[in-house]
This record gives sequence, C-alpha cells and structure tokens, in this order.
Amino acid sequence: MKITFPHMGNTYIAVKAMLEDLGLEVIVPPKCSKRTLELGTKYSPESICLPLKINIGNYIESIERGADTILITGSCGPCRFGFYSVIEKEILKDLGYDIDIIVFDPPDGNYKEFINRITKAVNTNNPIKILKSFNRGRIILKEVDRLFQFSNKKRAYAVNSYEVDKIMQKFSEGVLKVKGVIETKKLIKRIFKELEKIEVDNTKRPLKVGIVGEIYTVIEPYVNLDIERKLGHMGVLVDKFLTPSRWVEHNLTLGHLGLSEERKAWKAAKPYIRTLVGGHGRETVGSAIMYAEKGYDGVIQLLPFTCMPEIVAETILKTVAKDYDIPILTLIVDELTGEAGYVTRLEAFVDLLKRRKEERKFERVLSRS
Repeated sequence: MKITFPHMGNTYIAVKAMLEDLGLEVIVPPKCSKRTLELGTKYSPESICLPLKINIGNYIESIERGADTILITGSCGPCRFGFYSVIEKEILKDLGYDIDIIVFDPPDGNYKEFINRITKAVNTNNPIKILKSFNRGRIILKEVDRLFQFSNKKRAYAVNSYEVDKIMQKFSEGVLKVKGVIETKKLIKRIFKELEKIEVDNTKRPLKVGIVGEIYTVIEPYVNLDIERKLGHMGVLVDKFLTPSRWVEHNLTLGHLGLSEERKAWKAAKPYIRTLVGGHGRETVGSAIMYAEKGYDGVIQLLPFTCMPEIVAETILKTVAKDYDIPILTLIVDELTGEAGYVTRLEAFVDLLKRRKEERKFERVLSRS
C-alpha cells in the first residue's frame, strides 16, 4: 500500500512521521502549486469550493508518484466538506484512477467505525501500536503548530524578518528528508534553536491580528497566499484560531469534555448564533469575539468563494465588529484571486489598524494632560 493525503497546512508533517513509524510507504504530494490548482480546477465542478479543487490536484500529483490509497478527514453538518470523499472518488474514477479512499470522519460517539477505518489505513489491528503512533503523531502536530506560531512571533519582532523565512524554508525542505517521529522531533528542536538566535527588537509594539474562518483556508498557505508571512513582514503579530492540533483536540480529546478552544468559541458566539451552521461558521463568530476581548487590534476572516457557513458568519461579523469596536476584514479566495489586489487589501487594513492605534494612544495622552 502506497498511501497519500491532501495537503492541509502542516498536517502532512505529523501524518507522514506517524505512518512511517507504522512501516507504511508514504507518498507526500508535492507542495501546492499553480500546477496543483490547474489540475484541480480542470477536473472539478466549476462551482465547487477551492479546497476540493486543490485536493484533486494533490491526488493526481501523488498518483503520478505511485500512490494507491488516499487518506482524508471528513466532516458533518451543512458543509460540502462532508461530501468531499464521495465527489473526489467519482472524479478520480471518471479520470480512470483505481484508488482506495479512507475517510476519517469525526467519530461523534461512533468510535468503533472510526477505529475500523484507522486499522484499515495503518494496516494493523494492534491497538497498542496504533494508540502509541497516534499519540506520537498528535505530539508532532502540536509541536509543528507551536513552531509556526513561534516563527510568526519572531517575524513580528525580528530586526530582519526575512531571516525567519530562510530558517522555515530549511525546515520545510528538511522535513521531507527525515523519517519517522524521532527524526522529525529532532529537526523541530533544531529549528526552534535556530529561530531563537535571530536578533529581535523588543521595543517593537506590533499590531496583533487574529485569523479566523474556514479551516482549510486558514491553515493552507498556498490557498491563503501565505497570509501569516505577509502580515509578519508588515510588522504584525499573527495568531490563527484554527490549527490542526486544535482540530484534533476538539474532535478526539478535549472537545468531548467541553474544554477545547472551539467549545469556548461556541460559548462566546452564543448571543449571536446559537446553533451549528456548518463548517466552522459558529467558531468564526466566537473566535472573533474572543480576539476582541483579548485586546487584539483586528481580525481577518478567510473563506473560499461560495462557502455558505462562512457567508453566514460574515453577515454576523458586521454586528460583532460594531459591538466590540474591532475592525474585521473578510477575504474571499478562489482560483482567480490575484496576489497584487490581495496584498493591497492587507496593506490598507494594516494601515487602518496602525492609524487607529496611534489615534487611541494620542487620545489617552490628551485625557491625562
């Protein structure tokens, strides 16, 4: 079995390490690129959301490298992501690819089915081996998220923010050369040390911006046009509400105890939206409120074109922005999104936040005099 999976931010790092430890042959798709998007757009329904198109491109590029089995996470509720596996299987079948697709839907109480799919994917029914590998993968996922958040912080304070890019590029290249959890952990540790050595200017007071929205668009840098890096070079400290490790915590561990960050977002969103609207629409509203309460300077909502849950959230965010007095920018992406216009909108938003921060500082000085 030669196993692959779609790119979804940095998830591939943990999945690759975990599957390699289980002795499976892993085919990591090439990084998302213009070719990936072109392949996906060519063979997907025109009106389907962007993540599915990228998925199809990833699969074709992996199959070209020999993959014969695809792993994908599922979803539930009123979101098209829940139908991705069915649509994707039909598209690949029409293209003549004979490939097996294993879907990891959130267990939602049905752990037996969830475990059955895991045993099929990892080609063993040894529960201890599976649990150990899962736990190791979970740790890698968390460490990778922590590494990228640390790189965001370094970029905002660094004397030369481009030094962070060089080190993170080294990490992206290195992670494909190491094998298994132990080697991956060593690499992460080494990259942390290199980032720590970067000279910073602690007198900087960077703007703080929270990223919310549809999870794939938030965590996949090719789709969001590397928004974290772009904002970092503009002197912004970025925080993403949704990350792969938080998704795991919510769906497989802390969420069932009511302790996950997503549960907190549901509570925060309750005055505006009381029920599931699909995808992460409710979390988008709640997390924007949480960022406002933490004193963030602004919030950016990201969503793929035609994403209904996020369109619902977008309409509510206008009221949230007014009630909490926090600027919220919505950016919609699809295969026609132009980078120049995207950057211009980001620059204008950052300028607005800077001016607003300076005006507030000036008002405080006047009130004391």
